[in-house]
Amino acid sequence: MGHYATVATCSLNQWALDFEGNLKRILESIKIAKERGAKLRVGPELEITGYGCFDHFLEGDTYLHSWEVLGKILESDDTKDILLDIGMPVAHKNVKYNCRVIILNGKILLIRPKMYLANDGNYRELRYFVPWSAARHVEEYYLPRMIRNITGQSKVPIGDAVISTIDTCVGIELCEELFTPNSSGSHHELRKLYRRIELIKEATLKNGGIYLYSNQQGCDGDRLYYDGCSLIAMNGQIVAQGSQFSLKDVEVLIATIDIEDVRSHRAISSRGMQATNITATHNMLSTPSSYPRIEADFALSDSGKNSRLKFMTPPTKPMEEFYHTPEQEITLGPACWLWDYLRRSNMSGYFLPLSGGIDSCSTAVIVYSMCSLIVDAAEKGDVRRIVGESEDSIYIPRDPKELTARIFHTCYMGTENSSKETRQRAKKLADSIGSYHIDLNMDDLVRAVHTLFTFVTNKTPRYRIHGGSNTENLALQNIQARLRMLLSYLFAQLLPWVRNRNGSLLVLGSANVDECLRGYFTKYDCSSADICPIGSISKKDLRRFIGYAKDCFDLPILQEFLDAQPTAELEPMTNEYVQRDELDMGMTYEELSIFGRLRKIQKCGPFSMFTKLVHEWGNELSPTQIAAKVKRFFYYYAVNRHKMTTLTPSYHAESYSPDDNRFDLRPFLYNSAWSWQFSKVDALAQDLEVKE
Repeated sequence: MGHYATVATCSLNQWALDFEGNLKRILESIKIAKERGAKLRVGPELEITGYGCFDHFLEGDTYLHSWEVLGKILESDDTKDILLDIGMPVAHKNVKYNCRVIILNGKILLIRPKMYLANDGNYRELRYFVPWSAARHVEEYYLPRMIRNITGQSKVPIGDAVISTIDTCVGIELCEELFTPNSSGSHHELRKLYRRIELIKEATLKNGGIYLYSNQQGCDGDRLYYDGCSLIAMNGQIVAQGSQFSLKDVEVLIATIDIEDVRSHRAISSRGMQATNITATHNMLSTPSSYPRIEADFALSDSGKNSRLKFMTPPTKPMEEFYHTPEQEITLGPACWLWDYLRRSNMSGYFLPLSGGIDSCSTAVIVYSMCSLIVDAAEKGDVRRIVGESEDSIYIPRDPKELTARIFHTCYMGTENSSKETRQRAKKLADSIGSYHIDLNMDDLVRAVHTLFTFVTNKTPRYRIHGGSNTENLALQNIQARLRMLLSYLFAQLLPWVRNRNGSLLVLGSANVDECLRGYFTKYDCSSADICPIGSISKKDLRRFIGYAKDCFDLPILQEFLDAQPTAELEPMTNEYVQRDELDMGMTYEELSIFGRLRKIQKCGPFSMFTKLVHEWGNELSPTQIAAKVKRFFYYYAVNRHKMTTLTPSYHAESYSPDDNRFDLRPFLYNSAWSWQFSKVDALAQDLEVKE
């Protein structure tokens, strides 16, 4: 008879420093795991504090309150008769560690510090924590008095060890430890899930074993969305997979596995010889040959009568892992992030300047997707508060369009430079999704600013098509753009009052990642908002998303947005001239995506970018043409980099995001001439031209 064990992992929507809420969700996950027969429960990384505390991890209060929460977990009757793996920060000998605390029946068995810290991209763990460097070594940790009074223990082991139960052995690793050769705080990024799943499958395929992966889910206070998708894998196959995008605060994943299947997988002579050789090598080097084992008088599998009962329940069968398409990821990820942000900010809804272009259209459709998810989840508590219903109200959202009308406000802010086509598209979209829509002209405001400037300076700026300089032309465009930002915040603050409701609205931005990279927006225009769900998504991906959403949400109006040419509509139109984004930028959105990936992901400066693109584009463009494009990109990137310092916080979805806050740390005052670098590019381009 096999040794059947039921194990659980979970995804929790934790919130940084929300100790009360985090405790409630942890206890709920443990209760669910026990009710479903699990003997082992694994939780997300730093689940007690929330992963995104950042510099709060430097504060003593964070560690004090973490121990207080752990004390509540130790005291709870719901945490008995199950092996628990809890994430929290721990200070040992005045050194701060990112740890797992293993507890059983009101006792702490082991504190396991993280050994490899995430310290690139969005992560700065070395700023707050120190990695545990002593492999296969434990020390004594002296417990705080409050914990001693609960557990009766004065000290427990801390270090790199494993838990030895009656029937098996349990090891622990944290996030980056998987990504460098678990429990995790792993954020969503488009097309990233495949890498994560393959790493887990590979880890269990080579050596056999059962892998419980727990990930945080939701927005815990910043630009990242942790996308859940907790997993249970065995011997290279996925046996359970959680949802990647969900409005549930607690999701518990259960699997029943046969421990004997792992032993069978490992029963090959070559593996045994390798294990023996490793032990011998460690002995020769006088280093620990095996992990210290912390004994636990506990079995994950049942025995006797209970074993026979569990034997009647077959083990969980392997399954095909599921992946969303990038279009589905955009539909779901930012929508879940927006919902967490809205309900945790205590605001009354969202306001969006709706221009009639595909970027603001994408933002609007993401809000509509959020409302659809809320309706599907039968969410009621937070919704009632946001829409102004009393706590004892029986209101439950039943229709996405009806809910959108309550919490989403859109506004078309036209001028004499706006076209009737963009105005009509904006209104049709608002009608289709149900948003509370306003249509206004702000020409009087624009003229008032023009008049004021002329009165003060005795100079009248003109548009380029009327004979003005580039400086005049750009300033006149920026007046319109910045006035829209002022109007956005005015209406966001007062529209609930106009509708006889309480609260204010969050302003949404809609600048995409390619425009941010190029700096193709006005500083402090409508790109300046409270948050932006598309600021790290490329124009190419947004177009694919809109094509998908057209059918997914039955919104035929979206085809008109796909057919329209991108335009800012900030200059007067004539029969000979219509403003177009790609002409203004001097490069296409497709080229911007390529430049962005080479700059950030492949870490290219102007010269190395040119050498790569000569091979990529050499069949279509000459070396000097490619050099001109590269230099144009880096020039505008440099002169506009200062705009990244005020960039609206955006949902992080793309690996080449230019977000200056934490992800892409660069100067914002450049020598935009790039004289040395550009001279090298030009010299090589000329040399290649001669050889051709």
